[in-house]
Amino acid sequence: MTTGISVKLPLQYNKEDGPYQLTKTLKETVKQNFKNLILTNPGERIMNPDFGVGVYRLLFENATEEIYSILRERIAKQTRKYLPFIDLVNIGISFAENTLKLEIKYYIGPLSASDDLSLELINK
Repeated sequence: MTTGISVKLPLQYNKEDGPYQLTKTLKETVKQNFKNLILTNPGERIMNPDFGVGVYRLLFENATEEIYSILRERIAKQTRKYLPFIDLVNIGISFAENTLKLEIKYYIGPLSASDDLSLELINK
C-alpha cells in the first residue's frame, strides 16, 4: 500500500492506495481544498457555518458585472481566511448558456508553485 496526504474526492476505490484513492502531492491537496472552498455553501459545514464561497447560490442570478464582482470578492475573502498561503493571481468569470465558468490562477507561496483551477457549473 502506498502513502498519500489525504483522501481524494470524489471518493473512489483504488487497489494501489487501499479503500480510497489518495492525493499524492501537496500541490494536488491544496487544489482539492481550494475547489472544496469554492463549491461549499456557507452553512454546509456544521461546525464552521462561515466556510465556503457559495458559488451555487449565484447561479440563478443575472450575469452582470455586479454579480461577477461579488463572486470575486467572496472568493478572495474566503481564500484569505481559510487558505492564506494561496495568492490569487487572476479570477476569470464567464456565463454562457446556463453555465458559469470559473478560471482561477493562483500561486502557492510555501511551495513556490503556480496552478489553475477550472470549474464549469451548470444551472439546470
